[in-house]
Parts: sequence; structure tokens; C-alpha cells
Amino acid sequence: MIELSLYIPVAIATGIAAFVQGAIGIGFALIVAPLMGLLIPGLLPVTLLVLMLPLNLFVALRERSAIDWRGSAWITAGRLPGTLLGLWILVILSVEGLNQVVGASTVLAVLAALFAPVFRPGGTACVSVGVITGITETATGVGGPPLALLYQHRPGPELRSTIACCFLAGELISLAILAVVGRISAEQLWWALALIPPLLVGSVASRVVHQRIDARRLRQGVLLFALVSGLLLLIPHY
Repeated sequence: MIELSLYIPVAIATGIAAFVQGAIGIGFALIVAPLMGLLIPGLLPVTLLVLMLPLNLFVALRERSAIDWRGSAWITAGRLPGTLLGLWILVILSVEGLNQVVGASTVLAVLAALFAPVFRPGGTACVSVGVITGITETATGVGGPPLALLYQHRPGPELRSTIACCFLAGELISLAILAVVGRISAEQLWWALALIPPLLVGSVASRVVHQRIDARRLRQGVLLFALVSGLLLLIPHY
């Protein structure tokens, strides 16, 4: 049974996060994962991964002509070993420990996004990011920051579409492995189904305005929210 007092804040966050992800290419997991970690940690990472499948399919198809297919292939190649490491982390950690990992990953990702130098992604960097993304997304549901860091200085359509394409492949890998080892529950899937309506609303809204919004300011707002949320998760909740 889904409690309305929990559903409403998570649904609002899901709609806002879908809008942000569709507009600038990152932000969904950074917004939703910390809130889920605080309110319903048992949903991570499966509910988040399931929700991101239609969201990233939508973004990838919308700007498919701008996808960096070579970079996507290298990133996906690094994804499998990273996914296995992420699964190991998920198995050995308690809920409190997982929250600490989500918080730390979020804070580190924000700091990296703010202070990393400009560079063009190459094969080695793409494979490395694939490994890191596999670890963090399988363990916590947060995988976007390393990809965003890799492509943050590329044109907007390339960033959005390539990240979405990489997410699709990676999320399918992560969910398949989580299913094989029995880490997917009915409750996680019911929550994902219940959150589809706000996800669709946010996605459609982003399609209307994504060419006209101030992406720099929106990105800064997302990073600030993620930083605060990540810090809150680092506080023990016994």
C-alpha cells in the first residue's frame, strides 16, 4: 500500500526532476534519489532505474541525430564491470550505509561538476566513466553526474541525447543483473508504476521549453539542490 503522505512529495520531485532532465540532460537522479533515500530508502535503486527507462528513451529519440555513438559504445563497454561492483556494494551495505554512499556520491559529483576543467571525451575517459557510472547507478540509482561531467562542455543536444542513450543501455544492464540476484521487489515496481504520471507531465513540459530556458541557471539550481540533499543524507538517521 502506497502512503499518500510519502507519495505526494516523491511525485512532485519526480515531475520536477523529469522536467529538469529533459531540459538540460541531467538532474533526475540528483533530485529524486536523495529524497527517496530520506523518505523510502527501500525503493533505491530499482524504482529510480525503472522510472528512468521511459524518460531517457524520450530524450534519446527527441535528439537522436546528435548522439555520440562512439562515446556511447565505449561508456557501455565499461558499464558491465562497474555494474558488478555496484551490486557487491548494494549487497554488503545496510540501508543507513547505502544512504551514506548516495550522499557522498552526490556531493562528490556536484563538486566535480563545478570545478572540473574543460576537456573533450576520449576512449579511455569514456570507459572509465562507464565503470564509475555502473558502480554508482547500480548501488544507488545515481549515475548521471559522471556522464554529465564527461559531456558538460559539449553542445546541449549532444549532451542530452548521448547521456540518455548511455543511461538506457546501462539501466537495462543494471536491472537485468538485479533481477537475476533477486534484488527487485513488487513494492519497488508498484511505486515506479504510480510515479509514471508525474514523470510524463515533467517530460512533456520539458519538450515545450527546453530550447528556451536558461540552461546554465537551471543547472546551477540542480547542483545546489543536489549538494544540500547529499549533505542531509550524510547525517546519520538512527
